[in-house]
Amino acid sequence: MFTIYPAIDLRGGRCVRLLHGKAEHETVYFEDPLEAAEKWIAEGAEWLHVVDLDGAFTGKPAHLEVISRIAALGCKIQVGGGIRNEEIVESTLAAGASRVVLGTSAVEKPEFPANAVSRFGSQSIAVGLDAKDGKLALRGWVKGTEINTLDFARKMEDVGVETVIHTDIATDGALTGPNLLSQAELADSCGLSVITSGGVSSQADVEALAKLSQDHANIAGVIVGRALYEGRVSVREMIESTKPGK
Repeated sequence: MFTIYPAIDLRGGRCVRLLHGKAEHETVYFEDPLEAAEKWIAEGAEWLHVVDLDGAFTGKPAHLEVISRIAALGCKIQVGGGIRNEEIVESTLAAGASRVVLGTSAVEKPEFPANAVSRFGSQSIAVGLDAKDGKLALRGWVKGTEINTLDFARKMEDVGVETVIHTDIATDGALTGPNLLSQAELADSCGLSVITSGGVSSQADVEALAKLSQDHANIAGVIVGRALYEGRVSVREMIESTKPGK
């Protein structure tokens, strides 16, 4: 099943989008993130992808109360940003998240993903692969590395991780279309469930990713942000057009 994940990025208590992840390129779409969540759920979203941008930049969660309010709406949510230790995983799950996304911490603390999967279960843990030119980037994308994305994905698979979120930084928020090649390359390199992110600008882009998932069964869904907020796509139409058999 190919799942649509509307993105809700939290910064300063508001729902925003950043261009290429840069804090100075911020657009505010909702003063109250709950309005965004209610809108996407009303259109049929079964999952929401929530990112605590303040947490990503500072290393500690800043929006657990907002996350709790969103979770209370009844939709499943996956949460990333500032998930740096098991205590934060626990508090985020307790706030109502169905899945937490480990990012920087998964790279800087090699034992963390394995321990988190062992303690909380593989269904509750995902690892974010934020990549540019095939290399991982950390700390809200402000720190580059020489770590090969595909190699790291295979390491995560070896320690029991089942789900990764692969964000192509070069296309994120740019409305230039997703990097289909890099998503397919990752899916081919491992048995992980891959949620794609970055670059969706139209209904055609979403349909292209859904078609790609027919040839790469472990491509499990797409996160959609700016295109959704600017009215270029709708949750209802994306869900309908990516149903099996379409």
